[in-house]
Amino acid sequence: MRDFGVGFGHLVQGQKWVARHGRRFGFGLLPGLVTLVLYSGALVGLALGADDLVAWATPFADDWSSPWLGLFRNALTALLFVFGLFLSVITFTAVTLLVGEPFYESLSEDVDRDRGGEVPESGLPLWRELLISARDSLRLLLRVALYGVLLFACGFIPVVGQTVVPALGFCVSGYFLAVELTGVALQRRGVELKERLALLRGRRGAALGFGVPLILAFLVPFVAVFLMPGAVAGATLLVRDLRGEDPQENDHEGGNLSSAGGDQGVHHIPH
Repeated sequence: MRDFGVGFGHLVQGQKWVARHGRRFGFGLLPGLVTLVLYSGALVGLALGADDLVAWATPFADDWSSPWLGLFRNALTALLFVFGLFLSVITFTAVTLLVGEPFYESLSEDVDRDRGGEVPESGLPLWRELLISARDSLRLLLRVALYGVLLFACGFIPVVGQTVVPALGFCVSGYFLAVELTGVALQRRGVELKERLALLRGRRGAALGFGVPLILAFLVPFVAVFLMPGAVAGATLLVRDLRGEDPQENDHEGGNLSSAGGDQGVHHIPH
């Protein structure tokens, strides 16, 4: 439970950081706004063309009598739009990070620089970074889809399906959202997806504390756009914590331990 609070604390500190650096917050909004416009256009197009798409995909129902034809195709149209909406929610963060790769990488570097110590740089060309981000996002999306199918099947279990399963769904979504967002800082450090997953599994409570409140906030329309810059900043702080890279915390804790333990050696233990 304490680690959950640590993760949530990094999320809050990230939002505070961008609030103190208004220029970075403004630049960080641009990718989210671009992605929002693209997704809004796609959803409007889907809403306008869903009827025709369903009719084209179900020619076998053309001879059905009323009201069965209307009920059948209206139900499929509604399901198609809901599926499109669900797909937009679970891919919004990945696409925003991909669109805003230079913005968010620069923002993450500024957080590292502000906290002190080494400021890692990937040294890779932009096209290579975009390729790696797209590949890792696709791998994560497949993992989320697999868990989604399993949770959907469990949703038919009486009582459990209506109580435990939705809570697990938010936890799974929040955890993978944390994996996605920490990818900005970890990719600059040359950490591959497999290592990222292992690192966050070792501090699952912190990952959930960071990701679950964020995924709940993202359910509110347009909130994701405004929280993305702070989420990237907070994810950078989380990465520094997970890897024990924060010299400010090291110096602070080291001073306290030295005063308590005299000349004994001091080793910083990451939270």
